[in-house]
Amino acid sequence: MEDPQILKLDNQLCFTIYACSREISRIYRPLLDKLGITYPQYLTLLVLWEHREMTVKELGERLYLDSGTLTPMLKRMEAAGLIRRQRSADDERKVIIRLTERGDMLKEEAYCIPRVLLEQSGISEEEFRELLSRFKSLLQRIHQLNHPEE
Repeated sequence: MEDPQILKLDNQLCFTIYACSREISRIYRPLLDKLGITYPQYLTLLVLWEHREMTVKELGERLYLDSGTLTPMLKRMEAAGLIRRQRSADDERKVIIRLTERGDMLKEEAYCIPRVLLEQSGISEEEFRELLSRFKSLLQRIHQLNHPEE
């Protein structure tokens, strides 16, 4: 017979990660509300602050999101004046995403966000780095299981 403990909610890694993600999002919400953006928009801006521009496909790969999820969010971000979407001159099937001046300026206001999260979580920088490393490793392994062709 299987171990009955295996099907208890408290023994599910996926639930713990899911619940932790939701709780972290609650810490982010008031900070992001001040910037007038959502958490997925914040992630998009993080990528664009780092890379300046990229295609929708590249952005989706970086954020683990499909274009059906990205496109409506990108339209809202463009309407808010944070990004600009433009078809590639080389290949019209590609849409290039670029920051606007307004989107770039939000970077200064966002610098406090990681620090606030760290302070409110009560973990040390060392513990943060260790957790980040371990979860990145887990993400890579799970992603490889789901996408063995990559």
